Amino acid sequence: MNKTELISAIAEKAGISKVDAKAALEATIATISDAMVNGDKVALIGFGTFSVAEKAARVGINPKSKEKIEIAARKVVKFKAGAELAEKVK
Repeated sequence: MNKTELISAIAEKAGISKVDAKAALEATIATISDAMVNGDKVALIGFGTFSVAEKAARVGINPKSKEKIEIAARKVVKFKAGAELAEKVK
C-alpha cells in the first residue's frame, strides 16, 4: 500500500474527503517526526511505539576489498509493534 492508497482507505473508513484524509495523515506524520527529532518516544496504544536509538561507532569490513573501515555513530528509527497489532498480523 502506498501513500495514495492509504489516503483513500482513510477517507473511506472515516467518511471524510481525500483532501481531509491527506491533511490528517500529513499532520500525523509531521507530528511524529518532530517528536522523534526532539528525542521523544511516540507510543500509540494498541498500534506500537516509535523511538530513536543511538548506534555507536564501529569498525566494519568492506566486502569488496576486505579492508577495515570506520562506521560513524548514528541515530536510527525503531518501531516496536503493540500487542493488538502483533496479534492481528499473526
